[in-house]
Amino acid sequence: MNGRMNRNLLLAGIVLALSAVAIAQSNLSNSAINPYAGSIQAAPRTPGVRALSLDQAIRLGIQNNLALRLANDQQQSAEAQKLQLINVLLPNLSLHGETGVHELNLEAMGFHPSAIALFAPLLPKGVPLSAFHLITRVDTTVGQINFSQALFNWSGYDVWRAGIAGQKAAFYNAQSARGLVVLNAGTAYLQAVAARSQVQYAQSLLRTDKTLLYQTHQEHLAGVVPNLDEIRARVEYQHQEQVLIFAQDNLAKAKIALNRAIGLAPDQQIHLADAEPYAALEPMPIQQARAEAYRDRQDYQMLRQELLVADLERKATAHERFPTLTFNGNYGITGVSGGIYHDTFAAVGTLSVPIFEEGKLRGDRDVAEAQLQQIRSRMDDLTVKIDQQLRDSMLDLQTAQDTVKVARSNVQLATTALYQTQQRFTAGVTDNLPVAEAESTLAAAQTQYVDSVYQLNVARLGLARNLGIIDTQYKTFLSGRQPLPAAQ
Repeated sequence: MNGRMNRNLLLAGIVLALSAVAIAQSNLSNSAINPYAGSIQAAPRTPGVRALSLDQAIRLGIQNNLALRLANDQQQSAEAQKLQLINVLLPNLSLHGETGVHELNLEAMGFHPSAIALFAPLLPKGVPLSAFHLITRVDTTVGQINFSQALFNWSGYDVWRAGIAGQKAAFYNAQSARGLVVLNAGTAYLQAVAARSQVQYAQSLLRTDKTLLYQTHQEHLAGVVPNLDEIRARVEYQHQEQVLIFAQDNLAKAKIALNRAIGLAPDQQIHLADAEPYAALEPMPIQQARAEAYRDRQDYQMLRQELLVADLERKATAHERFPTLTFNGNYGITGVSGGIYHDTFAAVGTLSVPIFEEGKLRGDRDVAEAQLQQIRSRMDDLTVKIDQQLRDSMLDLQTAQDTVKVARSNVQLATTALYQTQQRFTAGVTDNLPVAEAESTLAAAQTQYVDSVYQLNVARLGLARNLGIIDTQYKTFLSGRQPLPAAQ
């Protein structure tokens, strides 16, 4: 395999890694476009309801998510490419054997008929010269061991070092994919928990509306309230039924999406064992967050390795101008089949010096320089992007925490308002219209509270992802504690 083919292998690996990172940044639900939304169905359907915690969901996602499987396969491919590249520098040993009948035209090989007379003294007595044919057939057998070794190939050594860096880049790509799987699986689980909370709130309000409808119906039968109040109560009750149906549909679809993301059968019945966590997360200075991200972000480390690959590739193109020294040899036997065999050997040292290949050499150099500059530009962009993502995550987190506080207060106030309005209705001070309005206000406040808690937890996971530690410390962020220091 020559240096050009080796560089093509590395270039293909870099393109795969960069495309994987680009796909990872999207949040599309189509697994044909975004493999993070898909999975291989590894867990068979079990009868009954399967209890599922957040930890179990994330573990199943890591085991079965399609994108992580593809990233692991890419890592194995990078390891195989490294073995292919190092073969240029390793000794190669092969065994060769052949036997066969060969018909030779001696005249075509330069043996003129006039030279036959020169061999007359060599022929046995009584053998005429006519017995010596220019078209002859021989049956030969050859067996030999071949050996080859690159003694000096600086460009090949650079490419092999680039292969090692490419393997590390594939490793960090797989780790980055792991973090995104944790983010997606955790977000899907939290979304399902939020949908369950909406169902619970809708059921609670439906019970309240049912009680109110029964109370209004009895008062109407007693002639205390007009029929309009009963009609209004029944409309509110049926409206809440529609809300509950819609919430239950959202919960069912959220569970299906969760099953899809973690590799469970779509029709697997699951019970979400964990509640939606809420705790205020202690703030982190931006300087500390930036330092941790540059240290722990897998995509940042992957790009650093790809930068090393491109730099070694550029050096390899410069070292293509250097001579290469190789050794080739063989040892074996050759002879007429069934006759006498003789030892044969060859020992050949080859020095190859490129004298004039300017078009190829300059083209290789310019391509390598362009690739190196592209990755440097991406590195500069990612450095600034990490800072931006961290600042955005911190703003999102602070906003979500403030929103949760306000939303929780709104739920408390709306609950108190509904209770007081119900008491006024029971006492006959007012009709049930203010009760219906208070219930709508409470329903809206509950919906906002559930959404704000969900957004808060998503913001926490997003910050952990932008720090590069989501796969190891997601529970720490959801519980509101500061992340643990990374092990040195």
